[in-house]
Amino acid sequence: MNLGAPEIILILVALVLLFGAKKLPDLARGVGRSLRIFKAETSKMTEDDDEKPTVVQATAEPQPAPAPPQPIQAAPAVPAEEQARRLEEEAARLRASAQADKRP
Repeated sequence: MNLGAPEIILILVALVLLFGAKKLPDLARGVGRSLRIFKAETSKMTEDDDEKPTVVQATAEPQPAPAPPQPIQAAPAVPAEEQARRLEEEAARLRASAQADKRP
């Protein structure tokens, strides 16, 4: 497709009529940003394709199996009332400490 000067001028006039002269710079900036993002993403895709996974050769001696994970022991169950009481006590201590720090 070969665009000459009259065709380009006609396209520019149509753009000015459609979007207005004030919005054209913003539109051009948006298109430029979109193209940069698109190029960056496509270059990342080609870089990912260029990276070849390394092949690990098997050794003659079998590797020992990893030890099974140790089970996590749960903390002893504390009733909700006890937890609430402890939290209130801690909050009271923190408030007292904060008030002591404010005093000269």
